Amino acid sequence: MGKFEIVKRKNGEFQFNLKAGNGQVVLTSEGYTTKANCQNGLDSVKKNAKDDAHYERKEAANKKYYFNLKATNGQIIGTSQMYESEAGREKGIESVKKNAPESTVADLSIEI
Repeated sequence: MGKFEIVKRKNGEFQFNLKAGNGQVVLTSEGYTTKANCQNGLDSVKKNAKDDAHYERKEAANKKYYFNLKATNGQIIGTSQMYESEAGREKGIESVKKNAPESTVADLSIEI
């Protein structure tokens, strides 16, 4: 089973990553100024992940493939890694659909 990890960037912003069961990052958020906003984005991913209509399939200038997951309002709430093939990108989308709704959340942003 996958899991979300909330991390704090060096610039002080919060971001989350969705990792598949094998530990590979399949979706990354933008940077958020507050942890609460980061959590809201994460919750939106959980809510929208199952609906294929929320996935925007893209091809980068370097001919690699990726996708964005969008909220109901059209805002991007997560971006995938780069894939060598369209088939790889589709597997990534399937991984997000399967893992995101039920994934646990690990908050790694806590400072000790």
